Amino acid sequence: MKKKTINAGDNISAQNASWTFGNNVANKFSKHVKTSVPMYEEGHEIILSISDFFLNEKSTCYDIGCSTGTLLSKISQRHKNKKNISFIGIDPVKQMIIQAKKENKNKIKNVKFINNEIEKVKLKKSDLIISYYTNQFISPKKRQEVINKIYNSLNWGGAFLLFEKIRGPDARYQDIYSSIYQDFKIMQGYTEKEIVHKQRSLKGVLEPFSTAGNLGLLKRAGFEDITTVFQWVCFQGFFCIK
Repeated sequence: MKKKTINAGDNISAQNASWTFGNNVANKFSKHVKTSVPMYEEGHEIILSISDFFLNEKSTCYDIGCSTGTLLSKISQRHKNKKNISFIGIDPVKQMIIQAKKENKNKIKNVKFINNEIEKVKLKKSDLIISYYTNQFISPKKRQEVINKIYNSLNWGGAFLLFEKIRGPDARYQDIYSSIYQDFKIMQGYTEKEIVHKQRSLKGVLEPFSTAGNLGLLKRAGFEDITTVFQWVCFQGFFCIK
């Protein structure tokens, strides 16, 4: 039976348990994500400020799951007076890479976009790696491998910024988190029907871990110095230094 197409908000078409960042999502993503993820741009500002402590001349900076390249563009602009910094955005969705080049044309220097899965990309030694609400979409069975790869890529003293949607530590907290997040989306103008449709489309695609689950990934990879630099209910930013 053919899956029924549903409206997940902002005129984005999706199907049950089949959310994708391809198709008609890429050219609507920049608008959609700002009203779907609480304090999305404020998270960018935190990352920009932290980047000052890690990016110097000849540094390499990765943005894993760079989507439309907005964050990487902001970082490259912030450090435009430093010589020979390499900014590399990686995203497995071809439409996102096309949109990133389109939206950031003539805005960025020393930026390269790679259309590939992070598991298949050989990472250079780097000083800053960012995963901004990306790891949650990687299959759980592959996540440890990815975090290990990130840890091994970093120079000693380099930083990894992991922002993720998280699950509550138990069922009661999870119910509260979900309710508050639904209220947030309603305040952004989404209808209850659109919210339910988006949730249905993300089944089996978005798989958040709890705070403890994410910390487990990071510690098993080798990170010892980890702190939280952002949290809005069920959205959390981890700041890790190798």
